[in-house]
Amino acid sequence: MPTVYAIPFRPEATPSVAPRALLSAWDMARDAAAAALEGPPRAFRFAGDPALDLLLEDRDACCWAQALDRHIGLDHAEGMAILLRLLALLEVMGRAPWMRGLFDIGREGTVLHPDLLRVAATHPLDAAARFDEEGLRHRLARPSLTTP
Repeated sequence: MPTVYAIPFRPEATPSVAPRALLSAWDMARDAAAAALEGPPRAFRFAGDPALDLLLEDRDACCWAQALDRHIGLDHAEGMAILLRLLALLEVMGRAPWMRGLFDIGREGTVLHPDLLRVAATHPLDAAARFDEEGLRHRLARPSLTTP
């Protein structure tokens, strides 16, 4: 039986997080994966009428959730927002080939472009707790995001 989390917001209302918190979560997840940490399946019940239920069973995602639960906790809105944004970022990076220039995954670790981190930390999630690819593309194309 998976651990069930009652989330007091809809996926579309997932709070923004600090980019550094998202980067820290990325590092925690990477370290947990390297250590072959295992985590249990987790069920998320989002507030609303009707309530939305999502089940996290993917082995890697359960590992990452376990790492974040140990280090920052998933029993509060900020911890849950960080996890949801991390999972959404990883998912969109896997399906959006145009994003490949915004990150580099190598033996020494991962480098995420600062603009990608800023947008992933603040851009709304959709009703399925994912990032809208076109919305991300539009936000990342803004000239104000490309200046240091």
